[in-house]
This record gives sequence, C-alpha cells and structure tokens, in this order.
Amino acid sequence: MAMFPKGFALGGLLQQAQQVQKQIEELQGELAGLKLEGQAGGGLVTATVNGQQELLQVHIDPELLTEDTEMVEDLIVAAVRQALSKSKEESQKRMSQLTGSALSGLTFPEE
Repeated sequence: MAMFPKGFALGGLLQQAQQVQKQIEELQGELAGLKLEGQAGGGLVTATVNGQQELLQVHIDPELLTEDTEMVEDLIVAAVRQALSKSKEESQKRMSQLTGSALSGLTFPEE
C-alpha cells in the first residue's frame, strides 16, 4: 500500500521546502537590518529596535533629565513598547507575504 498518492513527487515537495527555508533565512537577515523607532514625550525619548525585536538604542533628550525620574522611566518604557510594536507588525507582514507566496506555489496531486 502506497503512503503517497500516485504521481506525488516527494522530491519536488522537498525542493520547495528548501526554497522556503532559504527565503526565511534571507528574511531573517533583512529583519535584523531593519531599524524601527518608537517615540514618547513628543520625541524627547526615542527607542530604536530591529525587525527581530532587539533593542538597539535609546535616546533621551538632555533637557528631560532634569525631570522626575519616574516620568523619564515611563517615557522610556512607552517608547520601547511603541518601537517593539512596529517591529512585530513589520515582521508579521513580511513573514505572511513570504509564506503566502511560498505556499501558493505548492502543488498537491489530485487523487
């Protein structure tokens, strides 16, 4: 008894899977190179992350440092959250574009 339907090309499926894997690796490299910013306090605090949700940089306007420490901390958290949210959205958008186009190329034999 055959495990796959007649005419099923396992080699072709494996080749397609390898192509998708290569595209995912390329996408991960692109995401690592992205820089997305989040801001808080009207731009007094800026956080920069990459497309892999890694925090790269935090900039605090020097005039803000004379303010209440707790307020500054809250602004930092808000800026980082905004940057991470943008990063997550961009990552998901690019991944769905990749998987959508990759999966549309898969062909399965009819029985």
